[in-house]
This record gives sequence, structure tokens and C-alpha cells, in this order.
Amino acid sequence: MVHTTESPWSATSSDIRQTMRRLLTKDTDAVIATVVDVDGSGYRRPGAKMIIGEDGESIGAVTAGCLEGPIVDVAQQTFTDGVPRLETYDLTNTEDNEWGLGLGCNGVIDIFLEPLDISFEPVVGEFAAKRSATVLTVIESGIPDITIGDRTVVAENGQASRSRDKIPTAVVNRALDSTNDSGPSTAVTVSTEDGDIRVFVDQLEPTPDLLLFGSQEDINPVASLAAQAGFRVQVATSRGARVDDDRFPAAEKVVATHPTDLNNLVTAPEHTYAVLMSHNFLDDQLALDALLDTQISYIGLMGPRKRFQKLRETLDRELDASDCEQIATPVGLDLGSGDPTAIGFSIVAELIAVHNDRDGGRLKKKEGPIHNRANSG
Repeated sequence: MVHTTESPWSATSSDIRQTMRRLLTKDTDAVIATVVDVDGSGYRRPGAKMIIGEDGESIGAVTAGCLEGPIVDVAQQTFTDGVPRLETYDLTNTEDNEWGLGLGCNGVIDIFLEPLDISFEPVVGEFAAKRSATVLTVIESGIPDITIGDRTVVAENGQASRSRDKIPTAVVNRALDSTNDSGPSTAVTVSTEDGDIRVFVDQLEPTPDLLLFGSQEDINPVASLAAQAGFRVQVATSRGARVDDDRFPAAEKVVATHPTDLNNLVTAPEHTYAVLMSHNFLDDQLALDALLDTQISYIGLMGPRKRFQKLRETLDRELDASDCEQIATPVGLDLGSGDPTAIGFSIVAELIAVHNDRDGGRLKKKEGPIHNRANSG
């Protein structure tokens, strides 16, 4: 069985990665489909993935629903012959096109399908260690010695592992250089004396951790929404508080600890976000002081500005501009509602925006396209 989630179509990147790891561990046959290029509008951007099982079940989405059926059909060919393939779907003419269906896909979409095999193991290993990785995959080749599907994985430390066959180092370096001004995932063409190679460069960050400090019921909406948005949620309650699984069901881990004991909670600070919502002044003060000693880039603090000013006066340090930039208080976006779930939406919306290096404003007021356009030439 490919998926174990209730809503496989809306699976997050974290769900896809966990599925990859589970299927590789069990040596289960599957095909992975990846959006590698979009010319025009598309519901998903390059890097979006979908995993298909031999029985046709799938997890993940590469469009709003207009291509998932045809992609499952093409995946059966890959199951049969084991050959990676690049498929192009032109959805620009929605009146005549059988796939358009008016679902917001009005562009030309390139989707790469390949067997989920051991070439993905280095990627899964980097994610398990909470490290980033860059995956380079040949999706078109005009050079006989370089085959579609050849792959190189560059780990966070710069070490490269090659599989299926070798992508020449010079091609890898030129492909990486070509992505400097592009999005995190983009297709680039590298020209050599022997011919052109089109490489999909997929720059992948580990699943972000969200650390919630508190033990009240308002933790649950934030934890649930954050988990649905792809965060790995941990809850740190005060010592002596309940830590049974049903208290905060969306959290992967619930621990009762002192607010300053972060050793086992912040293991990858550059990929960790924290929100202080204990409603206890002393606990928030202690946790804030400890978190400022880490490399966490975002610390959300519930409460009004006056509370923060009072808390600031009690800290054992003077906060500089860098510290203040690190702290988001009052936490959340201005959505105007005081209902518990809406407050959760406000907090998680800000987390998503910060994680994607956005301000979280209204799209109707944004000039230009919704997404950054990568140069795939």
C-alpha cells in the first residue's frame, strides 16, 4: 500500500518523504512522478511529487487533479519496463484539451516519472539526519554516454553520491551554477562539446521542526494545522504536566521538561521554529532566554507588546537588533479573529510565510506572478 494517510492527494512534502522511506525499507515497487518544469500557470510548481503504487493507488499531487489519472496510466509503463520517462502535458487550450478541465492548470507541464529505487536512499538518509540535499537528475540527454535518469545527490557537506550512472562533475557544477538565480527546484540545460543535457536540479530542505512551549488547549489548533502544513511538531510542556499521546494528537513528540532544557528538542536549529504559548510569564522568560542561545531563526511569542516589554526587562541580556528580528511578537498574521482555530491559522500562516521567506500579504496586492519564475533555459 502506497499511502497510509486519510487524504493522500493533499499529502505534504513530509508525507511524501516518509512514504519514500517506508517503501524503500520494505523494498516495495513504486513510481515517483515529479514536476520538473512549468511554462505558464500550474497548480503545483517544479519539485512537486506524487508516488504511485502498482495497484494504481497514489499519494501526493502534481496538479489540481487534471493530470493525476493520466499520470497513473503512464506510470504503469514505467512499472513494466523500468525506464524513466519525461512526459509533457500542454494544458494551454482548455476548450479542446482533454486534461484542462478549467482547474487552474493553463500551462505546459513537464513531469518526470521514474522507479523509486536505491538512487533515492542518499536523499532519504540526509532527511533522516535533518540535513538538506540537492538532487540532480538527467531528464533529457543528447549524449550517448549519459542516460535519462542518471543521478547525482549532493549532500549538505558538499559530498556527492552518484547512482544509476555517473553525471560528469563538470556538468554537475555547471548545472548548480545555473540555478543560483532560480527557484529551489528548476530544470536547466547544460551544453557540452558532445551535446546538450537537460538536468532537473531539486534543492531539498529537511522537514521543518516546530517546537511549541505550553500545556493548554490552545496548543492543539496550532499543532494540528502546522502538522497539516508539513511541520514536524513537538510539544514541550511544564514539568509534571500530562504527556500522554491523546493530549496533543498532532504532535510527534510530547515531553515534560524545564523550559531551558533544549538539548533533545533543538537538534537542527536552522530548520526549527519555536512558539512560546505557555501563558506563564516565568516559563516564557526562561524558554526565550534559552532559545536565543541557539541558531533558531524564528521565535514566536504569544501576548501583547506590553507583556514582551516587561519580559524583556527581566531577561539576563540586552536584546540587540538581531535578537529582536528573531522574535515575532505578537505572534501571527493579522486575520482579525479571536476564535481559537482562527488564532491557530494566524500563527501557522506566519510560520508558513517565514519558512518560505514571504511577508504573508494578500496575493491581490502582489505585483507580478504568484510564484517566482525560474529560468529553465
